[in-house]
Amino acid sequence: MLLFNGGPGCDDYLRPLAEMLSHSYQVIRFEARGCGNSVWDGRYDMQTLLADTDRILDHYQLDRVLLAGHSFGPDVALAWILSNPDRARRAAGLVGIAGGRIVNDRQWHEIYRQRLQTEGEAQSQNWNADPAVNPDCMASYREMMQKPDLLRQIADLYLPAHYIMAGNDIRPDWPTRQLANLLPAGDYEVIAGASHVIWLSHAEALNRALNQAVSRILDQ
Repeated sequence: MLLFNGGPGCDDYLRPLAEMLSHSYQVIRFEARGCGNSVWDGRYDMQTLLADTDRILDHYQLDRVLLAGHSFGPDVALAWILSNPDRARRAAGLVGIAGGRIVNDRQWHEIYRQRLQTEGEAQSQNWNADPAVNPDCMASYREMMQKPDLLRQIADLYLPAHYIMAGNDIRPDWPTRQLANLLPAGDYEVIAGASHVIWLSHAEALNRALNQAVSRILDQ
C-alpha cells in the first residue's frame, strides 16, 4: 500500500493510519517534494509528484499497489491512476479518508471557510513545508481536472474505490459522494461524529472501516 499525505503541502503525518494496516500489509509512506525531509527544490507541480510516485513504486519493485490517502491524498492517487493507462494497470484499488473530489466548487469553498471561522478545526501537527507547495501543486492539479474527457475517464474506470468520510468534517462532502457514485466500483461510508482527522477521536471506528475496505478491495 502507498499512502498519500494531504495538503498539498503536508509532511508525513499518516503514521496512525499506517499502524492500522501494517500488521497485514506492507505500507509505504513518503513526503512530497518541499515537505518535511524531502528535497525542497521548487518542483512542486502535480506532474512531478506523479512521476515521483512512479519512482517510489519502482524502487520497491511493486507491479501492483493499493493506493490510499487522507484529505487531498485521494485526489493525488486518482490523478496518478487517470494520468496514463500503465499507471492505471498498476493500481489494485483506492481508499480515500476524509477526502476525494474533482470539482473546484465556489460554494464548497464558501461553506468550508464559514465553518472554519465558526467551528475551527483540530490539527494533528504543525506542518514543515515550503509555502510554495500548496499553490504550485493546486494550480497544476486544477489544470488536470479541467480535461474535457475527465468525467468520461472516471465513469469508464473500473477500479475498486472506497471513501471513508467524517460526519463532522467542516468540508462539505457532496463532491466525494458524487465521485463515489461516478466510479463504477466506488462506494462511500460516513463515520458519525468524526472530524477531518478521524483518528484523533474515532480511531477504533476508522481502524475497523479501513481494514474492512482494504480487505474487500483486495478480495475482488
